[in-house]
Amino acid sequence: MTEFLTDRRTLLGGAAALAGLSALPRLALAQGAPIRIGTLTPLTGSGGPYGPLMVKAVKAVVDEVNAAGGVLGRKVELISEDDQTNPEAGVRAARKLIDVDKVSAILGTWASSVTTAVAPLCWESKTFLATVSGADSITLLPHQGYLVRTQPNTKLQGRKFGEFALAQGAKRVFVLSPQTPFAQSQFESMTAIVKAAGGETAMLIYDDKKPAYRSEIDEALRFKPDAIVLGGYTPDTSVILKDLFRAGFSGTKLAFGYSVNQKLLDSVPADVADKTFILSPSPAEGSKAYERLVKLIGVASPDPYTTQIYDHINLVLMAIAIAGDASGTAIKDNIRKVSQAPGGAKIDNAIDGFKAIAAKQAVDYDGASGPCDFTEIGDISDSKFRYEQVQSGKIALVKIA
Repeated sequence: MTEFLTDRRTLLGGAAALAGLSALPRLALAQGAPIRIGTLTPLTGSGGPYGPLMVKAVKAVVDEVNAAGGVLGRKVELISEDDQTNPEAGVRAARKLIDVDKVSAILGTWASSVTTAVAPLCWESKTFLATVSGADSITLLPHQGYLVRTQPNTKLQGRKFGEFALAQGAKRVFVLSPQTPFAQSQFESMTAIVKAAGGETAMLIYDDKKPAYRSEIDEALRFKPDAIVLGGYTPDTSVILKDLFRAGFSGTKLAFGYSVNQKLLDSVPADVADKTFILSPSPAEGSKAYERLVKLIGVASPDPYTTQIYDHINLVLMAIAIAGDASGTAIKDNIRKVSQAPGGAKIDNAIDGFKAIAAKQAVDYDGASGPCDFTEIGDISDSKFRYEQVQSGKIALVKIA
């Protein structure tokens, strides 16, 4: 085996020289201890429809990078864990990734409650965390720079919901939501927009484990809303939609894209969810990074979370390359050097990023989820949103703005 590896290195070295790639020493055949990166995604639970594809996207990038020689002359090893869309399970899995697997970074935490529980473990161990959770409170934690998120925060999302409700002619907007880390901040942001236009809002927090919500629906309808915003996840939202249908509510229904998805539509009669509007952060459809991701994973329309975690792995690997160090601290200190360097080369994948870094070029990554420019506290600076509507059991695009 040793003789084979030596021969292979010789052949690869000759091929690289012939190809003029001598300026890329970090793309040599990976050797030495692997760089370990973890994913902590919801493979089961409410987020279960998203986690598997998120992991597939990360694995595709890791495989591509390893085939090109790895990072810093080392292979990348991916360790994937299921957070079960549950904070306790997420903490157990994060402990394993940090204490046993010794990962440099954890990517893709989805539910805000999971991210809130896991984040302290990361900053205390100096493990970098990249998340797709939206609760405003997350980036207000004392994470010391060990956290960034590509999901727009809930203030921005609440504003978008309020603006869209007003655009549909709504003046009285009622929010039904389970107790989540983002419920209150989203409601406050939405309320500011609606009240500024002369409207009124109200909110009811419900138990998301109940089998029926008729009493909650009755309370909402006493407000006489012309729009109801559904702030829950797929299981409870499907029940609420059924109860709204039985109650004869004919006003505007708005929901998150992660809750009203094809899985929900396949589980309820077509009339139950018909005409429901869906709001989601929009992937950068048509961008080079988006098209590259589509080819890598063989999925025509990857969801926002898959595009975001694809950007996480590319950014983290480039941060390691520019730092010359695979530690979580090195990633923290260098993530913005590859995500938003002023005047940097526009890069849409890690391998091209490695080449630019080796050539001493500044790097400005534009990803499958959009430009990945982060504020000082780790929020994404801006994002487009995708507006869709359920029509005859299918999800149809209304606009991207």
